[in-house]
Order: sequence, then structure tokens, then C-alpha cells
Amino acid sequence: MNVKQRTIKTPVSVSGTGLHTGEKVTMTFNPAPENHGYKFRRIDIQGSPIIDADCDNVTDTSRGTTISQNGASVSTIEHVLAALVGMEIDNVLIDMDGPETPIMDGSSIQFVDALTAVGFLEQEADREYYHIPYNIHYSEPDRKVEMVAMPLDDYRFTCMVDYNSQVLGSQHASISTISEFNKEIASCRTFCFLHELEMLLKHNLIKGGDLNNAIVVVDKEVDDEELAGLAKMFNRKDIRVAPQGILNNIELRHQNEPARHKLLDMIGDLALVGVPLRGHIMAARPGHAANVAFAKKIKTLIKKERSRKHIKLYDPNAKPVYDTVDIMKILPHRQPMLLVDKILEISKSHVVGLKNVTMNEELFAGHFPGQPLFPGVLQIEAMAQTGGILVLNTVPDPENYITLFLKIENARFKDKVTPGDTIIFYCNLIAPIRRGIAQMKGIGMVGSRIVVEAELMAQIVRKTTEDKEA
Repeated sequence: MNVKQRTIKTPVSVSGTGLHTGEKVTMTFNPAPENHGYKFRRIDIQGSPIIDADCDNVTDTSRGTTISQNGASVSTIEHVLAALVGMEIDNVLIDMDGPETPIMDGSSIQFVDALTAVGFLEQEADREYYHIPYNIHYSEPDRKVEMVAMPLDDYRFTCMVDYNSQVLGSQHASISTISEFNKEIASCRTFCFLHELEMLLKHNLIKGGDLNNAIVVVDKEVDDEELAGLAKMFNRKDIRVAPQGILNNIELRHQNEPARHKLLDMIGDLALVGVPLRGHIMAARPGHAANVAFAKKIKTLIKKERSRKHIKLYDPNAKPVYDTVDIMKILPHRQPMLLVDKILEISKSHVVGLKNVTMNEELFAGHFPGQPLFPGVLQIEAMAQTGGILVLNTVPDPENYITLFLKIENARFKDKVTPGDTIIFYCNLIAPIRRGIAQMKGIGMVGSRIVVEAELMAQIVRKTTEDKEA
């Protein structure tokens, strides 16, 4: 069953203070059209530059996630994005009159409440999920970070945190479906250790920090003088250490609230992939840097799969534009070096050729006995000959020219080619042909599998008298 995209019915604003900048900011969520995604707009800057919520735009993850584009930045975006994902909102334009989202109470719940208050609008376009196709791993061994995305027809999260702290211990949090976000995760606040808080205060790095918007974990011995200093700094009458090992400024909303907040951060950061996901995400000791790196890994996979979808699949039995006899009138190559059997399609900027790989080819006697493999170097040669036909097609007398290789770049061999396979080569010009020099991107496919790809440069030159006599 297809699920429709949705936005919000009317604009809604929330106001607060940026955690790190200490600046007052008003943030307005606006309805947005289909396939718009999440975008921020800095209305306090001339021209109101827009910043796409995209992992490729991330410029800092040291104390939250910051994105930059078009000369503008927005920081600490993870709690806002988590709210949008949790509410299953696809399209929204977020206006901001400052550089950092408001921290509110350190969770996503006030964003969720504001969005719920205005309601949602179902749109015409279907929501396009990316289904995790197989286990995708990411790790940082030095920081003991482990993340994996596994196939699942839902959006499930499991998170484990272990900071070698006697107070926190090892905590786990999970949701079995994204619909549980509002009840189980949205209200879980950010946390920090007391020694981190003191360091940040010393360096004036949390100008908007307040004991109302963070859980402070006390994992060291503290005396009355230190607590009195904190009370004075935050304009509090009294600060003590609660039995749970946290400052008594707030009560935990869940026993494992820190782990739940880490899960919230992960949901927000993975929104930067750019499409809603279907899969089970598991993480041990995640952080913003790891979350963003994992998002980039998933996005790279999505881009590769989408590029494959744009490749037209051809019927190898279809009537060719050029058969082998026609090809030999264009190319100077002959057996055993003629490696193109058919041309299926050709235009001024692209060509599609076909090579049937058979056991009758002499090379298989030595490559390799008992395990025949079509050599990668010959795959590149066959690709080049296919591209050569495109280049030679630009002159009126191709029989009087030969093609010379000038350069091969970014050659990759993705899968084995064996006897019985039919390779279809797609060659597209990267730039217009100038002075007989052509640059092209080539892909070789067996069925729907990409087996080889490369960027080639070749030149056509007129045959000499000796070439013609030979």
C-alpha cells in the first residue's frame, strides 16, 4: 500500500534560545510542496539563503550538527529533524531569524507539540522510502562505535550507550516502529557529564545553557563549594546531587533517558540522508560525527542504486543498428581483437554496444584453466571499441581512421564475467569531441549487474600509407 507524502496545514512558530550561541531565535515551520524535503531559510540574512538538510552540507559535529550552504549555516538541527521524522512529515520549510535552533527543554517534545497543534495535510505524491537492501556497517574502533542498518519493512531503532560511568552504566533504548517516537523518545532530553559542563562553561561554549534543558550526570566526587559555585552561575538557590547520580535540577522522565536521547539524536541526524528509510538501525556509542558518516554511507548507496535505475536495459536479441559485418567496415580490429559484436543504439553523444563472451575464445585456455574469466583489460578494450565507433561515426570515411587510447581513469571491475555472459556497454560523451579527441564515461553490464566502469579518452587519427597497406 502506497503512503502519501504530507506537510503541515499552516505555519507555526516556536521561540527560544540557542544552546551554544545564547541568541534568541524564532523558528517558523511552513508548509512546503511535494518532494521539497526539509530545508532551513535564514530570514535574518540578506537574500534569505536556503540550506538543504543534507548530510553533504554538514560542516561541524563537535557540539551538535551544523549544516552550511549558500553562505549561511544553521546549527543544532538534530532535535528539530527528529521531530519531523517522528511526526512522519515529509516537506517543510523552516524559517529562522538566527544561526541556531532553540534548545527548548533539550528534547524534541515542544517541536512535536507545535506541529501537532496545526495538524497535517496529505499530499498527492507517494512517499518514496529507501529500503535497506542488506546489512550496512559503520565503525570507529578507536571510539568503540558500531552501527549497522539491516533490512526491515519498518523503521526500527536500537541504541546502546556505555561511557564507562558508574552512574550511567550500560543503557539500552529501542523503538520497534517510528510511530512510537512521540510517546517513547520525543521528550527525552540531552545530557552531559558534570566535568563536560564545567569545561564548556569555562570556555563560554554554552551561552544559552540552563539547568532546565539538560540532564547533568555527576560521575565524580563534588564538594559543597563546587555545587555552590554552580548554583550561583545558574542563579539557583541550591544545587545538590540526587540519588540517581544527577544534579537535582530535574527528575528523569525515563530511567534510561540518556540512551533514549542518543536514539533521538540518531533519528535526527539520519534524516540528513534525504529520504525516509525502511530498516532496523542498531548503534553502540553513537555520536553526531558517526551518525553523519553513517548517513553519508547510506546516501552514497542510494545514489549508486538510482544511477543504475536510469540505465536502460536492452534486449540483446533486438535488431542491431550495426552487425559484425557493419562494425568491421568502421573499426580496423579483426579476430582475435575485434571485441564488439553489435551496436544496439547510437546518437551524437552516446553509443550502446554488445559483446558475447563464448568459451570458444582462445584466451580461456590460459585465463584460467578450470575457472574461465574474461579479463578486465579486455572488458576495457571492448568498451573502448564501442566508444570508438561513436567517435568514428563523426567522420565521413571511418575506414581511413584508427582510434588511439590516450587515458583511462577511475576503472573499476565490479563483478566477474564468464563464458555465456553478454556484456552490454554504454558509452556517453563527457564533453564535446574536439580535434578528434573524445572523453567518455563507459559502463558495462551483464543483465542488471554493472561489471565494469571507466572514464576513457581516445583520439582518432588518419591512417598512414603503411597502415593502409597492412
